[in-house]
Amino acid sequence: QVASFQGVAVRSLGTSSPHDHPEHGRLVYKGNLAKAVLGVKFFSYSTSIFNLFMMPYIMLKSGIGVESLLVQAAFYGLIGIFTFVTPVTLHILTKGYVIRLYYKDEADTYTAITYNAILAEKVTVFHQKDVKIPDITKMFTTFYAKTKSMLVNPTLFPNPQDYNHLMGYDKSSFFKFEDLEEVKEADER
Repeated sequence: QVASFQGVAVRSLGTSSPHDHPEHGRLVYKGNLAKAVLGVKFFSYSTSIFNLFMMPYIMLKSGIGVESLLVQAAFYGLIGIFTFVTPVTLHILTKGYVIRLYYKDEADTYTAITYNAILAEKVTVFHQKDVKIPDITKMFTTFYAKTKSMLVNPTLFPNPQDYNHLMGYDKSSFFKFEDLEEVKEADER
């Protein structure tokens, strides 16, 4: 493990895994679309800022100020949709995408890392008991952590038991194969 400290490479001789985080715990999930989500949101924000700066120039050069009120409303509405609605929609759709998920065994807590509205990493800490599975499958929600919707891809968990524990599938309250055997034996009696 090599870290950079003021431009000087420093080799760490620690025994911790590169997937461990001292504050959050053991890395159990890493989203494969994190860079794509960040890139799309950054592109959307940058084009919106570009539109805002170019708006006065376009209005001066196009002479839209002398056109009818209907044409002005249509023009400003179209620019407003691309400038404001697109970034807001992208944020709403991707705010629950988990880029990394850590698990702390001793406290049975998870730490989900997501992107917030200003493209900074946001930390959400929750217990396994706070996880709620939606009754109806939702497009951008795998589970709720307290009241916040989270989106993970179950196939990206290196250890399937970590996903089962997160979702609560390892608890005895869920239907198990052994229960089916007991039902069959009771029916035969």
